[in-house]
Amino acid sequence: MRLGYSTGYWSAGPPKGAAEAVAEADRLGYEHVWTAEAYGSDALTPLAWWGANTTNVKLGTAIMQMSARTPAATAMASITLDHLSNGRFICGLGASGPQVVEGWYGQPYSRPLERTREYVNIMRQVFARDDTVAFEGRHYQLPYPHGTGLGKPLKSTVHPLRNEIPIYLAAEGPKNVALSAEICDGWLPLFFAPKDNQFYKDALQSGMDAGGRNTWDDFEVAAVVTIIPGDDVDACADMLRPMLALYIGGMGAKGQNFHYDVFARMGYEAECDTIQKLYLAGNKPDAIAAVSTEMCEAISLLGPVDKIKGEMPMWEESVVNTFIIGGPIDLVRLAPELVS
Repeated sequence: MRLGYSTGYWSAGPPKGAAEAVAEADRLGYEHVWTAEAYGSDALTPLAWWGANTTNVKLGTAIMQMSARTPAATAMASITLDHLSNGRFICGLGASGPQVVEGWYGQPYSRPLERTREYVNIMRQVFARDDTVAFEGRHYQLPYPHGTGLGKPLKSTVHPLRNEIPIYLAAEGPKNVALSAEICDGWLPLFFAPKDNQFYKDALQSGMDAGGRNTWDDFEVAAVVTIIPGDDVDACADMLRPMLALYIGGMGAKGQNFHYDVFARMGYEAECDTIQKLYLAGNKPDAIAAVSTEMCEAISLLGPVDKIKGEMPMWEESVVNTFIIGGPIDLVRLAPELVS
């Protein structure tokens, strides 16, 4: 099992110790370092800043939100960072959700699967640099057909260091997971549960079949996995409950919350319903308390070191081949021992 390190979302400011943790991950042989964005800090600037002091780790965005940039702008940033990092960049993309897309970026959220397919298609054209870029889709048109009429197909002035910069897709629903294997180079799951491995394996295989991919060897599944070592499992779960309550209860709206759906598929629909009702009613303490330890353990590694090591085989037998962890520098140093 390979390891990646995520600096995570910023709160009021930069996460403390992130630069040191990134440097330590690079020194210890981690596979990659990832940054994130929602509606605060962006993913590219910190990645370039911290990544400039690394030499080995791949540098990924988990995730760049598609609605924040046109496909061409994302491709430009990818080419630029790939050059600056000497071929170490991974473009992690995601559609986000309607709250952020429509509320923050002022863009329509409809038909995210179709939009993702068009977005990646345009990026691939830019990377390939075989010809000028032209595209006629439902969501994107190049050149833009409703303007001055002076637009013309263009080709990147910069020659990409690599014409096939890897693109990973953040996805939770089965159709989106399948799309990651059909048109992308990796999948970035957020709440992966080993017990649901077959469900995701089937979705990925259907995407591989649709895309004509004949092997899993060139496809990476880099899952965000919370690791919290400690003697008391419930106390470790207490550190995870607020985040799960936020995602299950407060992200999206009733009837349209992809994170809720993930845990409902695991068999926790009743718990999810309670958490969401409490959270949306403004009762966050009870919503947090309603997140069971079992739910926390389903998607993370919690408790004594021996317990964590004993649970590793079910992860190793899954489609996941890379853990993306987050946390202080002490965990960066401990994690290789836990997952080895």
